[in-house]
Amino acid sequence: MRKICLCVLLVSVLVFLGCAAGRGESHARANFDFSKIDKVAVVDVAGAVVGDAAKNQIGDFFVMELLKKGYAPVERAQVQTLLKEQKFQASQITSTKDAARAGKILNVPAVLLINIPSYNEELSMTAKMIDVEDGSILWLGTGSGRTGKTLATIFGAAAGAGAGAAVAGGDRGDRTIGGIAGGILGGAAGRALTPQQADQTQKIIQQICTTLPSRFQNP
Repeated sequence: MRKICLCVLLVSVLVFLGCAAGRGESHARANFDFSKIDKVAVVDVAGAVVGDAAKNQIGDFFVMELLKKGYAPVERAQVQTLLKEQKFQASQITSTKDAARAGKILNVPAVLLINIPSYNEELSMTAKMIDVEDGSILWLGTGSGRTGKTLATIFGAAAGAGAGAAVAGGDRGDRTIGGIAGGILGGAAGRALTPQQADQTQKIIQQICTTLPSRFQNP
């Protein structure tokens, strides 16, 4: 048990020291009047992220940045409800044209489409603001950075193994079985968006959205 605790502590230190700041950049359509865009809906978070909870959290991070820039984001649960009512599934959003069609269902002038090609120890993502009227791209951002995901999985497995072994009690065989079961469950929990991963992901999104045009640009 002491060895497990030491391993957990070591992993925690590595997670803390091993995560670098995110990198991001973006480009907007020149001479476009973004003041015409009031409501924006995050219609999809696609790619390597698994689980609605993690996707919703990433979507909310973008919603925060949209609010900072003066836009009025549509609540993500409402977006999902309205699309489901129209039998429009997220799996159908495979292009800017599809995203624009979803935006028309939601009755918003622009939508945000987020794609995450890689979400492991290294995170990479792109975000597109799409004009619902013609399906053209108004703004495109991209970013990447380290998340600590792999180390977090190890952390969860180690913690789960320790808990499983402690709960199982009994003889060595029981403790081994309990440790294995706890390790599996802990490893699965480690694949969730941990506070450390959430913090790093939010920093990357902030970097991506640094040059997102404000709805009310200075003259």
